[in-house]
Formats: sequence, structure tokens, C-alpha cells
Amino acid sequence: MGKHIVLGVTGGIACYKSADLCSKLVSAGYEVSVVMTANALKLISAQIFMTLSRHDVLTDVFDTKNWKPGHVDLAAWADLLVVAPATANFIGKYTHGIADDALTTVALACRKPVLLAPAMNTMMWESPALQANLQVLKERGTYITGPADGRLACGPGGVGRMVEVPEILAAVKAILPES
Repeated sequence: MGKHIVLGVTGGIACYKSADLCSKLVSAGYEVSVVMTANALKLISAQIFMTLSRHDVLTDVFDTKNWKPGHVDLAAWADLLVVAPATANFIGKYTHGIADDALTTVALACRKPVLLAPAMNTMMWESPALQANLQVLKERGTYITGPADGRLACGPGGVGRMVEVPEILAAVKAILPES
């Protein structure tokens, strides 16, 4: 297959599913490189993703090993950017062109398809501001899968749960058909 996927991991509690997604993408034959936000690092270790992907994990846009800007190289390398979970914070920044961390800079530099798997509290999901941001992203051609209705970390269930890994994997395969 040989397709390159950049997996963006944000600081939603659903990031534990991102490790399984990374593993499943690699098992499916994709080459995966991971970018994590500072908030994601508070919930899950970069070492997990480094081990699963067999690539360094980008966590800081200024932590470069050579003269090349890592976020630009990674964006050019990608055939697809998948952000799972995509928090309301990331969605807002991406929609409005705010590039203040490694993931948002990679996302803004990426000229390939982008797939978001939103995950957040139901009240945040239903926010008119978030829905307006999603509408803008859809009009720009961003792919969105989910969220699902179900149990949420914050208590009672509702819409906002990140879809399960097989659904994200199916979306990836639909966007990047085998050549």
C-alpha cells in the first residue's frame, strides 16, 4: 500500500482509542507518523505512539533535529491527515487558521485530505460556534466521521463520543483507496 498517514492526537479522553487506531493503520499497511498536542501528552504517552508507529512523534514544532521545519516536511509527506480525537479546541483553531502548536501547524500546511473524528461533551458538540466551524470545514472539503451517541466520560451519554476505530479505518480506506 505505502500510503502515508499523519495521525493527530488531541487532548480529549478518547485519545486512548488513538493508540488502537495507530496500531490498526500500521497493520493495514499504512505508514503512520503521529503529532500530539500538549494536552494529549497529559493523557497518553508519546512513547506508545512511537512504538506503535515506529516513527518519532512530533510534539513541539521547535524541537527539530535539523534545519528543516518538521511540521512542513510532515505535511508534505502525508497522503492523509487524520485527527482523532478532534476536540472542539482543535476544530476551532483549524477552522480559523490558528497555528500555535505542532498539530495545528501541520494541519494548516497540509494540502492533502483531512479527516476529523470529533470527540467532546454533548453541550460542546451542540454549540452553535462548533457547528458553524464544522460547516466551514465541510465546505472546504474536510471529511468528518462522527461523533457517535453513547456513554461519555463526563457522565450521562449523548452525542459527542468519538466513533470506534473500525469506522475511522473504513473512512480512511474510502478516502485513500488502494492503488
